[in-house]
Amino acid sequence: MKILLIFFILTLQLISVQSFNFSATGYSGGSLMLDSGKLWISDSAKYLAKLPDWRIIINDTKHERWINEGRFTLFKNTDENLMIFIRDLNTDDAGRYAVDVDQETRIYMILNLEEDSCCDVSKRVTVNSGETAVFSCEYSHNQIHHAKVIFKEERDSVKSVIHTTARIREEGRVHMSDDGQRNVLSVSITAVTADDGGVYLCGVWVRENSYNYSTLHTIHLHVITEVGVSTVTGSSGAALMIKCEHPQHKTNTRYICKESSAGCSEEWMENGDVSVDDDTRAGVLMVFFRELKAADAGTYRCGVKDSEYTERFTQLQLKVRHDGEYPKVMNESVHLGGEVKISCQIPEQQNKNYFCKEDDHKSCQIRRVSKDPQLTPAGSVGSEERVFTVSISNPSVRDAGVYWCGAETRDTHLTFISLTTKIQLSVISDDFSMKTEISIIIITGVCVIALLAVGFPLTVCIIGHKRTGKNCTAEKKTRGKTTSSDSGHDQTVSPDGASSAGLLYASVTFQKHQESLSEAGVTFRTSQVYSDYTTVVLPQ
Repeated sequence: MKILLIFFILTLQLISVQSFNFSATGYSGGSLMLDSGKLWISDSAKYLAKLPDWRIIINDTKHERWINEGRFTLFKNTDENLMIFIRDLNTDDAGRYAVDVDQETRIYMILNLEEDSCCDVSKRVTVNSGETAVFSCEYSHNQIHHAKVIFKEERDSVKSVIHTTARIREEGRVHMSDDGQRNVLSVSITAVTADDGGVYLCGVWVRENSYNYSTLHTIHLHVITEVGVSTVTGSSGAALMIKCEHPQHKTNTRYICKESSAGCSEEWMENGDVSVDDDTRAGVLMVFFRELKAADAGTYRCGVKDSEYTERFTQLQLKVRHDGEYPKVMNESVHLGGEVKISCQIPEQQNKNYFCKEDDHKSCQIRRVSKDPQLTPAGSVGSEERVFTVSISNPSVRDAGVYWCGAETRDTHLTFISLTTKIQLSVISDDFSMKTEISIIIITGVCVIALLAVGFPLTVCIIGHKRTGKNCTAEKKTRGKTTSSDSGHDQTVSPDGASSAGLLYASVTFQKHQESLSEAGVTFRTSQVYSDYTTVVLPQ
């Protein structure tokens, strides 16, 4: 009885839900768009799953006209029909899908995928604003008799631009021609504006009994607008800063690239001598060339992206001269709390003086030292140069580092700062000075003591020699023999077996007998042994 009841319920569900079976063929790498022919009902939740495991892609979602999950989109076209759109097809997408249009309508779609070199690559096309954009789309040879279409993706829809079976068709500024012999659609858009940027889909429209589908190529059209052209010249080996200013687009992406035959690339920044800093608060992109080289010369674009497919830029012509005159390199030092004056020479034709300090990020911007640098013009030093002086007063240890002098030139959207003089500034602290002075005093004292230790005995000996007219004599401590007089006032020392050539250095100690009351002094006797250096120790 229960089995019969379950079978009855399932039968009622199958009768109440209408199902439709579609089949479409796409190409790996391309896109596919299917018109279900069923009305889009905004109040009904949409459901999309891949069979046989019922992997959910879109789960019971309601929307007025557009539901997107990754590469899969359900949307309402101008005829208010439900459209199924799958981008960038791959082999895993092949299979059977279930799509719930509403509570009473379900579509089963079988997607077949084929490989064809005609349809496996999306294209990127870049065009300047005001010029003509040209692109082409190939299609399979077995689709030659089908209608040809061009779509453009909008924010929450896909707009039909051209839909025709004719060989040539023109809609406003869009022109399409079909070359049936080469199986190629050629498309051109004249007088391109920023609004023309975006994603285009071109291909073949296949009509079936109750539904239609299209196999499509993807074209990414980028529209760029040139707002100005500037030229700057820097010296080989010197530094150069470029400010790309877009204050009205602070949150937008800023960039700088170098033009070449392959397009505009940012790979030139990988040489290690260039750093880029994007200041989002000021809307300024700062580019710092630490050491200009001949390879840096060329044409650059410094711009900002208005959207994913539109941007505006200033073209920059960078020239590098090799005159050998710049950069000038200087080494300066200043005591902590002192003052240093730096003379900077810059080309005469430059405009505004500029003084900056390199930081850890290898950028160079005006920096506050302990006291703001005072820039004082000091007149011209030649017909093609001028000099200005920077005074740094009361510096701290943090003010030590690499500084640059240069000149700033402003343009409409760019500011150039040519840095021609490099200064290595050292700040000497008081602790360092005091330690140095103490070290010098200690070394000097040690030297004086050493000299006294050697010089005093020598001096005593010389004085004694002058008074008596006799040379100092003494015994060798290890070999000498000492004789003493009991009288306590006459002591002599003579070496054993002494000869005039045997003893050169000796030490003699004279002691007075404790019980002696005599006031007699010490006398030296003539000896056969002479010494040029003698140490004499007298009792107190």
